[in-house]
Amino acid sequence: MATRDIYETTFDEDVQAGSSANQCPECNGRVTTNAVETVCEECGLVVDEQRIDHGPEWRAFDEDERERTGAPLTAARHDRGLSTEIGRRTDANGNTLSGQKRRRLARMRREQSRGRFQSKAERNLAHGLGEVRRIVSALELSEAIRDQACQLFRSAQNEDLLRGRSIEAIAAASVYGACRCNGLSRLLDEVSEMARVEESRVANAYKTLNEELGLPAEPVSPSMFVPRLASDLECPDETRQRARTLAEQAEERGVTTGVHPAGFAAACLYKAGQEQGKWVTQSDVAAVGNVTPTTIRTHHETLD
Repeated sequence: MATRDIYETTFDEDVQAGSSANQCPECNGRVTTNAVETVCEECGLVVDEQRIDHGPEWRAFDEDERERTGAPLTAARHDRGLSTEIGRRTDANGNTLSGQKRRRLARMRREQSRGRFQSKAERNLAHGLGEVRRIVSALELSEAIRDQACQLFRSAQNEDLLRGRSIEAIAAASVYGACRCNGLSRLLDEVSEMARVEESRVANAYKTLNEELGLPAEPVSPSMFVPRLASDLECPDETRQRARTLAEQAEERGVTTGVHPAGFAAACLYKAGQEQGKWVTQSDVAAVGNVTPTTIRTHHETLD
């Protein structure tokens, strides 16, 4: 009677045995492959490694319905987006709830609202992040700037920088700091206007964030404001390009140090319009630059 080798095997849907042609290159042992790596059972050599999941990002408990695990984590919410929401009039399948269930859900929503925040600090964080999202939406900034501003507000709260300052001022300073770190042409008075906070309070909050957190903010140059101001004035491309050239030449000469960047950019647009016969008035360029016509005339003399 021939002797047969009997192997005890266990079932694993993620593990597949390697074929005889795909053996271990070191000891010619048996190779198994799971969802992460291909490894030799004899010597433990990792032959191949694959950490990318090529499967679907949904789960199918029914042939007709595909369910997902929910939205990703976000820094724009105090609970990272893992909050619980209780429905009102219908269930998950769209069926109308009875009056008794609706009353019970109303009591659950009330208790959930009371226990939503575990501390006063968490309540302040939720209020501050809400202000950041509102200011970012009013300024029409990107989601990346929103997330960076929210993370900056979190860091400010962790470093106890909110003490003695309003939540709205720190939120506005966080948005302005995120814009400065990414080189966006946003003025402090523009952010404070959207935040409905005095500019001096936002400036004080931003100074504190910059000193305590060490923000990698770069100096704002007038050439950065030329495209936005030209778009507001609906200037032609020739005028915009000439104004940007004037601003860059002035920056190379060092005459833009300590000046209002938007005001100097507006003066460059005014001079470029004069050179090309596009008569843009001083009051118009001063209005979009949020400066006075006197500032435009002063910088215009510098450009001559």
